[in-house]
Amino acid sequence: MRRLLIDMDNVMGPRSVLQKTTEQIHIIEALLKTRTGGDQRELKQLRTQYAEFCGWVHQDAGDFRAAQYWTDRALEWSYSSGDPDLTVYVLARKAQLAGDMGDPFLAVDNGEAALGMARRNTKLPAVAAVYAAHGFALQKDAEGTSRAYDQALELLSTDLDPSSPWGVWLDEPYIEVHRARSLAALGHHEQAAAGFHTAISRLPSGYTRDRGVYLAREAAAYAGAGEPEQAARVGLQALGVGASTQSARILTELTVLDANLTQWRTVPGVGDFHQALMSTIPRQK
Repeated sequence: MRRLLIDMDNVMGPRSVLQKTTEQIHIIEALLKTRTGGDQRELKQLRTQYAEFCGWVHQDAGDFRAAQYWTDRALEWSYSSGDPDLTVYVLARKAQLAGDMGDPFLAVDNGEAALGMARRNTKLPAVAAVYAAHGFALQKDAEGTSRAYDQALELLSTDLDPSSPWGVWLDEPYIEVHRARSLAALGHHEQAAAGFHTAISRLPSGYTRDRGVYLAREAAAYAGAGEPEQAARVGLQALGVGASTQSARILTELTVLDANLTQWRTVPGVGDFHQALMSTIPRQK
């Protein structure tokens, strides 16, 4: 069921899975009262994984308060799950959430804490380094940002346990697309746009919603680089995904993009993007 909900979220967006995800947590909590030993331990691990996922879907839906609540519950529950890797993963996710919320201190603090705790033969250290790296970018620390991303790539290239279930999605394109986001945060928009374009072309198929997020950020980078026509073209691609998934991460990025493109409204494509966005997100009266 959890795997199915993850797949549904990627294609149809967070609102398609929120109710079922919380229902599963309630079911697990009821079962925990009737189980002991190994069954109880496995249920505790599953409850933690569901809470982390619930935090994720709230994060993508743009409800940061609920995302913090469920991610904090996941961290709390992870301590009794008997799986230290799970605790590290949730801590790294807290770093990612802090980055999305624009909190550089917590992004770096939680990311570095997870990095220090992570087993070196898993992808967890690289995951933690990526999320800490964006915290450095939010602090305008270009050297720290570059160092953390290079560390993530180095960690990814070490001898890893193939049986580890953590961060299976982490690969070089994932790291580079996040580096591009950080370059944009540092004001290096041309480099960011080029980085997004290359990394997106290397993403595995099936990452529908995430591809939309990255396209929206690529479009923002083109706008920052003074290339409004490119920004509008890529923004329209992202909007197609945003409209089908109702991902707040995509639609928020595109709303900011639209505001930044106001000065170029007469440039070919920019007006079309604006009209398409307005038909997707009606103006509030």
